[in-house]
Amino acid sequence: MSSSKLWRIALVIPEAHAPAFAEAIGDHADAVSTFELEEHGDWLVEATVYGQPDEPRLNARVAVLAEAMGIPEPKLIVEELPLIDWVSHSYQGFPPIQAGRFFVHGSHHEGIVPAGSIPLLVDAATAFGTGEHGSTKGCLMALDRLARRMNLPRRGRGGALDMGCGSGILALAVTKRWRVPVTAVDIDPEAVRVTRVNAALNGVKARIRSQGGDGYHTAIVGKHKPYRLITANILARPLARMAPKLKRHLQRGGVAVLAGLLNRQERHVIQAHRTQGLHLVARIPVGEWTTLVVKRPKRKAVKG
Repeated sequence: MSSSKLWRIALVIPEAHAPAFAEAIGDHADAVSTFELEEHGDWLVEATVYGQPDEPRLNARVAVLAEAMGIPEPKLIVEELPLIDWVSHSYQGFPPIQAGRFFVHGSHHEGIVPAGSIPLLVDAATAFGTGEHGSTKGCLMALDRLARRMNLPRRGRGGALDMGCGSGILALAVTKRWRVPVTAVDIDPEAVRVTRVNAALNGVKARIRSQGGDGYHTAIVGKHKPYRLITANILARPLARMAPKLKRHLQRGGVAVLAGLLNRQERHVIQAHRTQGLHLVARIPVGEWTTLVVKRPKRKAVKG
């Protein structure tokens, strides 16, 4: 993204329609989430985006969707978030989180780290990813489970890639759990900066190579392929669209952890990867979000 200004998009909608509106505004944002305001009542659909969003286009899309669903058009809120207030909110609203063996906390945390846990010091600030979001937590749980039965080479090819690294939380988790180099890329320069800061705070600066670029077209991504492990906590449509490129960058026998999709979107994402010959090995639902683990077979399928 070219702008570091952070904007908020929000609307209140009946529970039954929240997923559809989350998907609609999510196409215009970097991160989207939904929250229950009252039991069996209205939900808040909220998204954040770097750079001023196209408000007329958003309004038109919301109006068309509301008409199609036969409900009153909800009021759309589009506002710029002051950077200092956002950082403060991020710190204050970010309690420590346990996801498998991973213990995620901010620099403001003064308590102890539970015995046997792997600490991840993450100050997300202006980049997405602190661990409290269902998609991020699902990724951490998936990585914890994978680590019990999968080894990663510490040298040469076959390491790990974090596609759309955000705050760098997944890259941190991978390198601290397996002690391997991780290539971390994001289209947002601010995410790359925050990832590098968090890598230094966690003492793993030398093991995380973070660079900005356009997904799999980024030079550093091709330089270190193929990967034994790929994490991609993005959104459903980009995940489906990038499935062919993911396959080309994933080793035979390698696995990918995919997230950023609502439960209702998982079939679309699974099918996109199944078409590429990748098969589903695990799904981890956390609230309304689902994390998927897919694997590339070790051998080519034999035609009978």
